Amino acid sequence: MDLHDFPLIAAVLAISALAGLLATRLRQPLIVAFIGVGILVGPTGLGWVTADGTIELLARLGIAILLFLVGLRLDLHLIRTTGPIALATGLGQVVFTSGVGYLIARALGMDNVTALYVAIALTFSSTIIIVKLLSDKRELETLHGRIAIGFLIVQDIVVVLVMIALTAFGQPTGESLGHDIALTAVKGVGLLAGIAVLMKWVLPWLLPHIARSQELLVLFGVAYAVAVAALSEWLGFSSEVGAFLAGISLATTHYRDALGARLVSLRDFLLLFFFLELGAGLEFADAARQLTDAAVLSAFVLIGNPLIVVVIMVAMRYPARIGFLSGLTVAQISEFSLILAALGLSLGHITNATVSLITVVGLITIGGSTYLILYSHQIYARIGHWMSRFDRAGSERPDEDGADRDVDVILYGLGRFGGHVADRLARGGHRVLAVDFDPHLVTNNERPGVTAVFGSAEDAHFLEALPLGRARCVVSTVPLLETNKALLHGLREHGFTGRVALTAHTARDAEQLRATGADTVLEPFATAATSTVETLEDLMRREPAAGENSSGSR
Repeated sequence: MDLHDFPLIAAVLAISALAGLLATRLRQPLIVAFIGVGILVGPTGLGWVTADGTIELLARLGIAILLFLVGLRLDLHLIRTTGPIALATGLGQVVFTSGVGYLIARALGMDNVTALYVAIALTFSSTIIIVKLLSDKRELETLHGRIAIGFLIVQDIVVVLVMIALTAFGQPTGESLGHDIALTAVKGVGLLAGIAVLMKWVLPWLLPHIARSQELLVLFGVAYAVAVAALSEWLGFSSEVGAFLAGISLATTHYRDALGARLVSLRDFLLLFFFLELGAGLEFADAARQLTDAAVLSAFVLIGNPLIVVVIMVAMRYPARIGFLSGLTVAQISEFSLILAALGLSLGHITNATVSLITVVGLITIGGSTYLILYSHQIYARIGHWMSRFDRAGSERPDEDGADRDVDVILYGLGRFGGHVADRLARGGHRVLAVDFDPHLVTNNERPGVTAVFGSAEDAHFLEALPLGRARCVVSTVPLLETNKALLHGLREHGFTGRVALTAHTARDAEQLRATGADTVLEPFATAATSTVETLEDLMRREPAAGENSSGSR
């Protein structure tokens, strides 16, 4: 397919949109739909799409943005807060799945290298899909949700290390092995040193200036991710590694959540081309054997991965129920598994048939695990009496879904009005998380009891980064009607059950916000006028002091 042929682009995008609609109705991730579209429009189907330079470029851009966002949201604090359980389950599941998966692949007749790639591909679970499903179920803040996200972060780190190793040593240069290792180490240290310099001296100075414009912030994020990815590839590593490091370098800044929320849609659109290319490249020459192998490997992922998580968590004295709910989140392979397979194909380690096999396993496990996660509580209700036998006596871990409340109020706006509101709430003993799009206010926030983050009230995706499940109230001191409507709509979409207070400067805006469903509408001008009139009336009711005339002069 020639991507410059506009009608064909329109046709492929239209089919993708229809397939995506069908997938959402079936409660399936869009990845499944897009790979299916790739098969349909590829050489196996209609023959519209073939792998060309333009599709490959767009696909690589999508992968780079994906890895950039993974690095951007890499929260090592989450691993620490979930304790050793994240490391134990994350690493334990990686070791178990890769080891047993390798034995299964060898038993299916694969050679050593192919079996190793297949085993590694079976290891990693999709952070994107799981976060989306848990978010839709309002379970991100539950105990099993936090544990699942913790060990998924561990998996993300492992998969990046695997890609570094493959790209660094996958293509020998003809020199001695010691020379290759030394040269790779020097290049790696140099890349990390450059990133460290940017993090310490360049980015803290540059970002506040860029963040004054939302459009410029997005452009900078894309340009920075792609530039570091290109540099990494030039040094002999993969572009994915560079994009991941670029994300990490911004992960500790105030702008990571806002930037990540802005880039989600771009990531999803560009990844469409990766999955289209992947689906178009599938081979079905030996479909019968592939489907048999895929069924065996999929059964292992759907059953074996959750089982090992349950075993590890029960051994660490967590209830079987929490282990079961956490374990279901790893019952699929990841988009990283597909990226890893594509990387192995480009290095000449595996064939297109192996990539096809891994993709089919991905389709089966992603589709199956989606329903397992969506109906996890109903499934446990059926088998809970049997699972509870695995609970160890004297379990020390709580079987609870809630987390200690550490945020009372989420406050949008730290301007003159919002700043006073934040101060009063903090002095009243309330823990306040303030959100503002002015980088100067966020960077220089020194209010005790008030934590400031960079973000926009109009950005619905940004709400996913906020602890809505632990906040009792969301307050907007932004006086813009449409902004407050968008915020209220976003809170409803994310299932926020607390109180919402919005700000209006006019009586008409206040009436519209009340009609929209705001619990309270703050009218600072009307309130200030009322308080001022009361003060003046009190002043006028006072008797003049002796020796004063009506004007107050002697």
